[in-house]
Amino acid sequence: MSFSLDIASAQTLKSEAKVLRETRAAAGETLTHGAALEAVARSHGFRDWNTARAALPDRVAVPFQVGGRVKGTYLDVPFRGMLIGVQLLSDMAHYKVTVNFDEPVNVTPTFMFATLRHRVMATVDIHGISSALRGNGSPQMVLRRE
Repeated sequence: MSFSLDIASAQTLKSEAKVLRETRAAAGETLTHGAALEAVARSHGFRDWNTARAALPDRVAVPFQVGGRVKGTYLDVPFRGMLIGVQLLSDMAHYKVTVNFDEPVNVTPTFMFATLRHRVMATVDIHGISSALRGNGSPQMVLRRE
């Protein structure tokens, strides 16, 4: 039973224990807070709550959140926009982000015609830099919080 889509923290495990206690109470079963913490820790692969607490940080700093205002460059074109999707990837070091631009971005390198993008998806690291590179060696996307 995991409600967090990102890296586990002591706070997320405590929240899960609280929900477990409430669920059991609604079913007419009593469960102490300590027993709930132990059960949740085991469900995450830890031997007990003390082991989980020692191994996990209090909270996890998330570099990007849905609804957050961002700015940066996409294909070397400056933009401002809003994050409408953030997904932590399985390597736990990269995020798939979906950015909705305030103003459409022209992704065509020539001025003979324009191809405008209102929304793009990209994979960025914790610093907001795409590992995918353009032909000139610059990252496809550089993302910063506003």
